[in-house]
Amino acid sequence: MIIIKNNNILFRIKSLNKSVAKSLFNGKVEFIPPTQVEIIEYILNSNDKKIYQKDLEKVLHSRRATISSVLMTMEKNSLIKRIPDSNDLRSKQIILNDSAKEIFFNAKKRIIEINDILAKDLTDKEIELFLDIITKMKNNIDSYNK
Repeated sequence: MIIIKNNNILFRIKSLNKSVAKSLFNGKVEFIPPTQVEIIEYILNSNDKKIYQKDLEKVLHSRRATISSVLMTMEKNSLIKRIPDSNDLRSKQIILNDSAKEIFFNAKKRIIEINDILAKDLTDKEIELFLDIITKMKNNIDSYNK
């Protein structure tokens, strides 16, 4: 029989994650999976530079199949369109549709709201300590996974 103590870090992180996800996507804004948010933000911040799938693979450190699948879903949901490049017909430029921009900005506002709720009653010092601890934990698990 496994006994899980209340101070178990993993389960507390999971519980916090579930609560945050529930707050973020409780019907007030349209849900966008995190990878799609990252893609939209990257394209928006590209300063009109042409963006291709291979760029997203590098920036997001993801496999070709993963990015391809996400882009197909985004295209199916009318968030992006892919247009053939005039210099290389095998490459397709990724263009955001207006709906993607609107959904992204609404989601970003909601993320800021939830972040403010999470930080309520915490001092700057407590937030800094928490972020240091989370960074160390992430580094620990990344090292373990290598």
